[in-house]
Amino acid sequence: MKYVQENKVHIDKPLKLNSGKILKSYDLMYETYGELNKDATNAVLICHALSGNHHVAGFHKGDDKPGWWDNMIGSGKPINTDKLFVVCMNNLGGCHGSSGPNTINSDTNEPYGFEFPIVTVQDWVNSQKILMDCLKIDKWRFVIGGSLGGMQAFQWSLDYPEHIDHAVIIAASPKLTAQNIAFNEVARQAITSDPDWCEGNYLKFGKIPKRGLALARMLGHITYLSDESMAKKFGRDLKEDKINFNFDVEFQIESYLRYQGEKFVTSFDANTYLLMTKALDYFDPVNDNNFYDKINRSRTKFMIISFTSDWRFPPARSEEIVKTLIKHNKDVSYACINSDGGHDAFLMKNDNYFEIMRTYIEANKSD
Repeated sequence: MKYVQENKVHIDKPLKLNSGKILKSYDLMYETYGELNKDATNAVLICHALSGNHHVAGFHKGDDKPGWWDNMIGSGKPINTDKLFVVCMNNLGGCHGSSGPNTINSDTNEPYGFEFPIVTVQDWVNSQKILMDCLKIDKWRFVIGGSLGGMQAFQWSLDYPEHIDHAVIIAASPKLTAQNIAFNEVARQAITSDPDWCEGNYLKFGKIPKRGLALARMLGHITYLSDESMAKKFGRDLKEDKINFNFDVEFQIESYLRYQGEKFVTSFDANTYLLMTKALDYFDPVNDNNFYDKINRSRTKFMIISFTSDWRFPPARSEEIVKTLIKHNKDVSYACINSDGGHDAFLMKNDNYFEIMRTYIEANKSD
C-alpha cells in the first residue's frame, strides 16, 4: 500500500486577518493526491468543514481508517486522482498541523490557546491562495467543499475569480440562519462553562475541557443526522432488554452520542471548535458591500448540490445561492439529491450523488 504523506510549509510573510489582527508567520499543513500535469491545469482544491482536516483520502502509515472523504477521492473515484491533482489544507486555527490554538506562539513560546485570533472564511481562502502560490499553481480547475467547505468554494469564486474555473458547493448555505447561530452558541457555552476551560488556556495547565467539548460534539452530531436516519439506525432500541428507571445510558442513541463525544475529544481542540463555529457565524458574502462587483466579474462556473433530508442546511439554502447566481447571469447547475442521511449525506456513498459528481467533473476536467 502506498501511504499518504503530510506536507507543511512555513510562511514568514505576515497575514492580515479580517479582524485586523496580524499573523506574523504561520504554518500550513496539507496533503496532495495524484500528479500535477506539466501545464498545472488539473489542480483541485478540497476545502474541509468544521471538524475536518487536510487528510481527505488514503491512509497514513499505521492508520486503520482512511481520510474523511476517501469514498469520493482516489483512483477511479468521482474525483479521480488518475487524472486530477488534489490538494487539501488544514485551515488556520485548526488543530492538525496548521497554525492554531494548540501550536506554539513564537512571541511567548507557549501554545496560543485562546489568544489565537478569530479567523474567517475569507482568511482561510487568502491562506489557501498563499499555499497555491507555493505549489506554483495559477488556477484551480475545481474548488470543492461540503458544508463549511462549500462556503469556502463560494468565497473563492468571489475573491479570486481569475484563479478558479469551477466551484462545487455541496450542502452549504449563503449564510447561517438564527437557528444555526443558536446551535453554535450553545456549543460554545458548553465548552466555556466546563471547569477545565481555564479561560481558554487549559493546555498551559495540562487540562482539557473534555465534558464541554463532548457536549458540543453531541449537539452538533444531532444536527448532522436526519430524523429518518436516526429512526433507522436506533429507533427506541434499548441497550438492555428492559427500562432501569435511572439516568444511566439506556437508549442506543444515548450510547451512540456519548461515544461520538468521547471519541471527538481525543482528536480535536476546544479552542479550534470555537474558532470554526465563529467563522460559520460570520460568513455572509452576499451582504458584503463589494459583493455585486465581485460576482459580476466572476467567470466561475458553479455546481450546487443539496440533500432532501438535510435540515441543518436544507435545500432552500442551496437554492438561495442558485437564485443569486442566476440573477447575476452565472453558469450554474443544481441537483437536489434524495437521501435520508441528513447534513452528513455529503460524506456518504449515494449512487445518484456520486454519479452527478463524476459526470460533472469528467465533463469539465479540461477545456
